[in-house]
Amino acid sequence: MADLASVRRLEAVGFRAWPAASTQYDGSWLIRLNAGHPSKRLNSVNPLDPSDVRDLAVRIEKAAKRFSDYGRPLLVRQTPLTPPPLVEMMDQAGWRHAGETAVMLVDLAEPVAPESADGVEHVPSRDVGRFVDARIRVSGDDPALKPGLTEVVSAISPEAGLFIFEKPEFGPTAVTLAVHDNDLAGILQLAVAPEMRGRGIATSILNSAMRWARLRGAKRAWVQAEIENEGAVHLYRKAGFREVYRYVYRGPVAP
Repeated sequence: MADLASVRRLEAVGFRAWPAASTQYDGSWLIRLNAGHPSKRLNSVNPLDPSDVRDLAVRIEKAAKRFSDYGRPLLVRQTPLTPPPLVEMMDQAGWRHAGETAVMLVDLAEPVAPESADGVEHVPSRDVGRFVDARIRVSGDDPALKPGLTEVVSAISPEAGLFIFEKPEFGPTAVTLAVHDNDLAGILQLAVAPEMRGRGIATSILNSAMRWARLRGAKRAWVQAEIENEGAVHLYRKAGFREVYRYVYRGPVAP
C-alpha cells in the first residue's frame, strides 16, 4: 500500500508541473481539461480522497458531459486516492484501462555529476518556442500540437528549466524539462531522437536536469514513467529512482 500522504504531495506537484487550461472541482475530484492538447494527464478526472463516495454515478455523468463539451473522451485517472467504490463501479461497467504509469522518486542529497556525453556543462534555455520545436522534432509528435504544448509549458508557474541537447550537424538530439517546486523537482518530457539513442544521451540530459534542480535546493526528484516504455523505466531505475505508486487511466468502452 502506498503512503497516501506521499501520494497526495506528488499528485499536487504533478498538477502544478503540467497545468491544464481548465480545472474544476466536484467535491474532491479535480477535473482537468485542455482543448489545445490531447494529453491524458491534462484531460482526466482525478479523485483525491478515497472517502469521497457520494453520488458516484451522477458525478460521472456530469463529468462525461464536461468532457464531451471539450471534445474529449471521458477518462478517470485511477490512483491510490481513488475511492474503492468508484473503482468497483468502473470494473462492473467494464471500463477499459488506458495505460499504466509509475510515479518514481530519487534522493538528490548527493551531488549529481554532469556526465555530459559531449563534455559540455549544459544550462537550461528560457526560450519556450525553441524548446517546443525541439521536443516536437525529437519525439516525432504532430507539429499541429505546437500551440497547445506551448500553452502548457508557458503556464508552468514554478521555476522550470528547459533542456535542449543539440549537435550542429543534426539539430536537437534530446530534450527534457525540470520543474523546481520547493523541495521537489519534476523531470518531464524527456525524449531522445531515435537516431541518437543508445549513446548515453538520455542519461546525460537527465543528469543535467537533476543537477540543475539540486543546485536550486530540491531534495528529491520525481518522474512519471509509462510501464510499457521499458527504456524509460530502465533509465530512471538506473539513476536511482524508486517507485512510489502507480496509476492507470480508465474510460468507458465506446458503444
